[in-house]
Order: sequence, then C-alpha cells, then structure tokens
Amino acid sequence: MIYTVTLNPSVDYIVKIPSFSAGKVNRADDEAVVAGGKGINVSVMLRQLGVESTALGFIAGFTGAEIQRLVREMGCRERFIMLTEGFSRINIKMKTDEESEINGAGPVIPQASLDALMAQISALQTGDILVLSGSVPRSVAETVYRDMAALLAEKSVMIAADASGRLLMDLLPYHPFVIKPNHHELGALFGVDIETKEDAVVYAKKLQELGARNVLVSMAGDGAVLLSEKGSVHMASAPKGVVVNSVGAGDSMLAGFLAGYLEKGSYDDALRLGIAAGSASAFSQGIATFDKVKRLLL
Repeated sequence: MIYTVTLNPSVDYIVKIPSFSAGKVNRADDEAVVAGGKGINVSVMLRQLGVESTALGFIAGFTGAEIQRLVREMGCRERFIMLTEGFSRINIKMKTDEESEINGAGPVIPQASLDALMAQISALQTGDILVLSGSVPRSVAETVYRDMAALLAEKSVMIAADASGRLLMDLLPYHPFVIKPNHHELGALFGVDIETKEDAVVYAKKLQELGARNVLVSMAGDGAVLLSEKGSVHMASAPKGVVVNSVGAGDSMLAGFLAGYLEKGSYDDALRLGIAAGSASAFSQGIATFDKVKRLLL
C-alpha cells in the first residue's frame, strides 16, 4: 500500500479573473473548490492511474470536514486525524495574466496528534511506500520527515519525497527510494542555478552520493531528468501543450513515476508515465484524468 502524508492540507479556492485591479472590486469568470496539498495530489493521481493509496495527515474544523469529503469524493482512501481546535487552511489560487497564490497558515498541531500520526507511520509494513510531500506547519519541527524515516529504518518501506531544503537533506541518510526536487529546489540546495539537464545531472549525482537511491528532477516545460540507482541517466522532454495550471503537476509526476515503476519495474517506463501524468495535469484545470494522461502516452 502507498501512504501519502499531507501535514497541512487545504481547501483551495481557485478563481479566474480576466483583469485584476488592486484596490477595486474584481469579478470572477470562473471558480472551483478542491482539496489541496501535495500528498493529496499524489493520492488523486494514483487513483486516476488505478493505484490504491491512503492519505494521511491532519484536518480541522469545517474546512477539514470539506477536505475529507472532497478526498473521499475523488475515490481516495484517507485516515486523516481530526484536530479538536482551529481549522484547516484556505488557499486562494488566483488566475489572471499570471498565477498568484495566498496560502493560509493552518491549525496548530498538538503533540498528542503528532504522536498519533507517528503511530500510523510506525504501523507500515515491508513493501509499503511512504510519500512525504511539501512543507510542514509552523507548529511542527522541521525534523518531522527525518523522524518518520527513522521509525521505518528497520523495515523495508520505500520512501518517496518531494520536499526542499533541510526537509529533503535530512532524509538522505535513510536512503529514500526516490526524491523529486524541481530544478529550482535542486539549485537552491547547492547555491547554483540549474539551467540545463546536464546541470541537473551533476547536482542530482551529489544527492545520490548523500544517500538518495533515485533522483527525479522536474524541469517544467523542459521535461525531467532521472538518475537511477543503477547508475543510468534518463532524460525526457515534456510534450507540447498549453499550461493551464501548474499546481499539482510535480505531484502528478511523482505519482506517475511510482505507478509506472510498480507496474513494470522499469525506470524508463516510470519516467515516461511520470512525464505524461505531470504534463497532463499542467494542461488541465486540476489533477488530470486517466484519459488525459493516456493521450500523452500514445
């Protein structure tokens, strides 16, 4: 079973405004409400690809109840921990000539609730996959991903991580199965600009030297680079299309990679499905459907 962790999920209010003017009343052309959070996005794409997963994390208040409802409505399993105080954050995704975001803070996570999540993590068994995605709430220590990995150190549980900075680096001694920084995040780790796939290969190798088994670097419209644990380098271009929504594209790529690997055990196939899933979501209003992913595989 794949388990995804979203520590600070949200209700995402997506609003399209043809011409935004600050300080004035602006009227939307279109709007939507979806469950947000990187781990949730991974679960939703896995569901589209026919792979079961269970979403873990914290929810609170009326917004938390809506997140739970939306996740279930999309056919995903969940074992969220409901907090007794506060409410899950509301994030505003505003689409005008550019994409702008206003992200809420989210609830305070009590130690007892964090302990309950750690107990869920501890129960994972050999053959399970744990997906750790995104940032952590301000009330949770930045060591939380490392602590989760440490709980599983004696088990053959594969860890997939899509995080940045210290959150990612602290995981490397635990040899995660795959990490998926984007090229900006990869560059930030080493204080450089990643401008080409060749640049990405150089610094992805450094992450392998620090412990990562496979390194998947997403490069937006330029595709992706994969360094496999077998020492092979795979480069893939992104299919052409109109980018409608960049939110969730990287999460979809990670989901596609995992689904492809689980199906065929091939890194070529994993990367191919990852690119298709990520691109399909970028070309869609939300997480892409299986049909849209399939069209990019033909």
